Amino acid sequence: MNLVKLSFKNLISKPLNALLSLLLLVLSVALVTFMLQLSAQVKGNLDKNIKPVDLVVGAKGSPLQLVLSSVLHIDAPTGNIKLIEAEKLKKSRLVKAAVPVSYGDNYKGVRILGTETSYLKLYNAELATGELFSKSQQVVLGSETAKKLQLKLGDTFLSSHGLADQNLEEHHGHPFKVVGILKPSGSVVDNLIITNLESIWDVHSHADEHSDDEHHHHEEDLEVTSLLIQFSNPMAMMQLPRYINDKTNMQAALPSLEINRLVKLLGVGVQTIQLIAIAILLVSGLSIFISLLKAIRERRQELAVLRTYGATSAQLLWLVLLEGLFLGFIGYVIGWVIGRVGLWVISNYAQSSYGYTFNLATPTKWEAILLAATLGITVIASVFASLSVFKLNVSKILSSEK
Repeated sequence: MNLVKLSFKNLISKPLNALLSLLLLVLSVALVTFMLQLSAQVKGNLDKNIKPVDLVVGAKGSPLQLVLSSVLHIDAPTGNIKLIEAEKLKKSRLVKAAVPVSYGDNYKGVRILGTETSYLKLYNAELATGELFSKSQQVVLGSETAKKLQLKLGDTFLSSHGLADQNLEEHHGHPFKVVGILKPSGSVVDNLIITNLESIWDVHSHADEHSDDEHHHHEEDLEVTSLLIQFSNPMAMMQLPRYINDKTNMQAALPSLEINRLVKLLGVGVQTIQLIAIAILLVSGLSIFISLLKAIRERRQELAVLRTYGATSAQLLWLVLLEGLFLGFIGYVIGWVIGRVGLWVISNYAQSSYGYTFNLATPTKWEAILLAATLGITVIASVFASLSVFKLNVSKILSSEK
C-alpha cells in the first residue's frame, strides 16, 4: 500500500475541513515570519546607520528627533546651531572626529545634505564614478538617489526649499552640478544628495542679488544643523554630553541610546503580534485535531477494510500522521511565502518613502524553530486524533454494515 498517496488523497477528499486548518496555519506562520524579519531588518538597519556616530550635537529640542533627522534623515531637524559654537567642540580632546551637517533643501523629495567629505568616510562610502565635491554647488549622489532621479555625471538641477518635495519655490540661479556618484554602501548615504556646506549657505544667503558678494559669508552668522561626533575615548561619553547640555545652548544626543529606546517601544508591539500569532498557531493545531478526528470517524469503514487487507494499526496511525504532516508542511510553506511577500511590499514602500532598504534575508534559525513547532503541533494533533484507530472493532464495524 502506498500510504503517502493514500493520505494525500484523504486530505483532498474532505477539502473544507483541511482548508480551515490550513488557513489558520498559514495566517500564524505568515505573521510570525513577517514580524521576525521586519524587526530584525529594522534593528539591523538602524544599528548600521547609527554605528559611525557616537554623539549628535544640535539645537535644543527632542533628542530622538535630533538623531532621526541628523543621522537617519527621516525627521525634520530641531533647528540650527552656530558654526562657531560647533567649531569649538571640534577642538576638545574628547573628540576624535566631528562632521558638520546642514540641511535646507531637497530635489524631488531627496534631501540635499551640506557637509564635508569626511561624512562619506564615516560610512566608508566610495565613489563609483566621477570625483568628490570640491567647490560650491557640486554634488555627489548616493547610488539609490542616482537611480531614482535618473541623474548622471555632468547633469545640473535646481533645488527646492525645505526637506519635502512641494515644488513651491525653486532656487533659480543656483544650479547644482553632479560631479560624482557613489557605490552602494547599504547605509543612509545611498539615498542622499551630498554637497559642501558652502552650497547650502550660498543658496540661502541674501547675497543672491549681488553675486560677487556671495562667498563673503560672515563667520559669526553661519549656521549648521548639527555636528556628528566620534569620541576619542570612552570617557567622552560620560563627560561630553553633560557638558554640552548644561553649559551650552545646544543639546547632545546619543544615537545608540535614543534608537535603543525606540526599538524597545517597537519591540513591545512586535511581541504582542507574535503572541497573537502563536495563539493562532495553537488554535490551528486544535482545528487540525478536530478535522482529522472527524475524518477518522467518517472513514471507520474504509480503515476497517484496510485492516482486513492486512494493514496493521501502526500503518493506519502512520496514514493519519502523514495527513497531519502534509497539512503542517504545506501551511508552513504558504505562510512563509506570504510573510516574505509582505516584507517585500513593505520594503518597497520604505524604499520610496524613507529610502530604507531591506534585504530579503535567508531563513533564520527562528524560522527553522517555527517550522519545527508547526510540524510538532500537527504531529501531536494527528497522534491524538488517531488514537481511536486502535479502538477499531473491525468485525463489528464490517458486520454492522451488512
